[in-house]
Amino acid sequence: MKKMYMISIMVLLSFTTIAQIDATLLKRVTQDTVAMKLNMDAVYNRPFLTMAKIPVALGGYVEANWQHLGTDGISEGHQFQMRRLTLFVASSIYKRIKFLSEIEFEDGTKEINIEFASVDIEFHPLFNLRGGIVMNPIGSFNQNHDGPKWEFIDRPISATQMLPATWSNVGFGVFGKLYRKEWVYAYEMYLTNGFDDQIVSNEENKTFLPASKKNPDRFEESFNGVPLVTAKVALGKRQVGEVGVSYMGGVYNKFQDDGLVIDKKRRVHVFALDFSTTLPFLSTWLNAEAAWVKVDVPNTYSQHYGRNQMGAFVDLVQPVFKGTVFGFERSVLNVALRTEYVDWNKSRFEETGTHIREDVLAVVPGLSWRPTAQTVIRLNYRYQWQTDLFGNPASKTAGFQIGFSSYF
Repeated sequence: MKKMYMISIMVLLSFTTIAQIDATLLKRVTQDTVAMKLNMDAVYNRPFLTMAKIPVALGGYVEANWQHLGTDGISEGHQFQMRRLTLFVASSIYKRIKFLSEIEFEDGTKEINIEFASVDIEFHPLFNLRGGIVMNPIGSFNQNHDGPKWEFIDRPISATQMLPATWSNVGFGVFGKLYRKEWVYAYEMYLTNGFDDQIVSNEENKTFLPASKKNPDRFEESFNGVPLVTAKVALGKRQVGEVGVSYMGGVYNKFQDDGLVIDKKRRVHVFALDFSTTLPFLSTWLNAEAAWVKVDVPNTYSQHYGRNQMGAFVDLVQPVFKGTVFGFERSVLNVALRTEYVDWNKSRFEETGTHIREDVLAVVPGLSWRPTAQTVIRLNYRYQWQTDLFGNPASKTAGFQIGFSSYF
């Protein structure tokens, strides 16, 4: 509780100080729209508020919503949710030395996480050093997850329940980017602390990578002393789009204790492919991501702990109106559609040879209105089918969600 009070006081003092500064000294720094941006640029490609002669920029975003969902006719009724409040603090320490931190308060203050806190030292466009708490670049969503950038209230299932969304760890690495006419080439590679055995020993009773996010010790020590390797390469072309290929893998179990070998090294491997583009003529934005997970599960665990998992989502966003609405001169009205699928167990029962199910399929149509590019008001309808291990008739979840998200 003392930590919570201290954080609250610091935040209040910060905003009180800003409020007392002459408005002419404040400047809003928005995202760069000249150069082609990749998903790896998302960490700095945000609006910040800067103050004259003070080398620190502030920013953040907020999102809240209402929803009424029911599963097989059973509903918890009307639910109002304050999903997250995120604060950014950035500083240009020197000409080519930058710092950025991202602190997120989820579900009120149910969870408080430092999602990013690193120093970047730039040596060359193709060789830059990053150290601290880094965001593991697996897929595209893990890096580019800010709520105001999306037309959907819920984050993708494959990115949050199969992969650990906003997965970050302490470590170091290198990254680089090179422009060649219409092309952009980029890479990232990091060594960080990694997963622990909670990915199989958890309350979900299944192979569940996000369970390792509950281990706060990963920010001060490695569970087994073996680094997690994360690497990504991306290729972008103006008026065509971006494609990214990424890998994340390492040992997740404690295989020795005080020098005594207690188990073999059990590894987890994650592969992801992402693609985004804006289709010509209609300006339709298409964004897709697919990921595959392979885990060396001990034989002592039952078959319903998946050794192979697969998930994907595809978003389509179509602008249908651009113009002045209620005095907002550059507002945009979009229609959107998300389809998503996750199979938590792609194996077969040894006794029968039939496929082990436990999968989920969802379709989410929606409408969104952006009075400005940095604020979105969203209406979604979710329809979801979830099948158990044995392939029984799927449980069906359906309902409406209305919410907003905005940078500040």
